[in-house]
Parts: sequence; structure tokens; C-alpha cells
Amino acid sequence: MASNLDYLAPALEPLEDKVKAYLQAEEALRKAHQAAVNAPRQAADRAQAAAAFEQRPATGSFDQAADERQQQRTALRDDLDRLREEVIALLPARDAWVKVNLGYGPSRVGAWAVPGPPARYELRVVH
Repeated sequence: MASNLDYLAPALEPLEDKVKAYLQAEEALRKAHQAAVNAPRQAADRAQAAAAFEQRPATGSFDQAADERQQQRTALRDDLDRLREEVIALLPARDAWVKVNLGYGPSRVGAWAVPGPPARYELRVVH
């Protein structure tokens, strides 16, 4: 029975915090990607509304929103990669599941070797 409660060990708290941050970053990247997919439709809607009022943009102005969205997604992807590496570094073992407490019972996190010339690990989280 004690093995079922190993995920509550205080030594796993730093790993749990990193996994939670990783999941939040993953969600933020997903939302940013979805916003980028919806952006052309929203821009068309704004252009149609502006055409109704016959407004033109100021001379020399350009839409910076696309550049800002791309920079935001790049920053989020970099944060996600950094957090992935930090979580993998905190794992006590590779190619095995580790039970962690993500706030709603035991969840599992693990890193598995990916076959190929560059030696790397794939992070998997089951929650």
C-alpha cells in the first residue's frame, strides 16, 4: 500500500512544480497557435468593418500583429523546450514512469529514449 502513496513524497515537489509549469506552457503554446490560425479571419473581419467606415491606415504604418504573434509563439516554444529539459533533468530514472501529484491524484511522468543519431529523450506526461 505504501507504494501507492509514493507520489506524495516531499522529495518530488520540485519535479511536480516543473511538470505543472511545463503543462501550463504547453497550454499557452496551444492557445497561441490557435490564435494564429484564427488571425486571418479576424483581420478580414476588421478590414471589412474598416471598409464600411472608409478608413485607411496611416501612411507608413503596417500590421505588426503577425510579427508579434510569431515572436510570442517562438518565445513560448523556447520556454517549453527549456522546461522539458529541466523536467527530464529532475527525473530520477529514464525509460520508466514516475508517479507525481499534480493536484488530482497520482499522475505519471517519464522520459523515453528516441531512436536516432541525436541522442535525446521524449517527455511523456499522463494526467
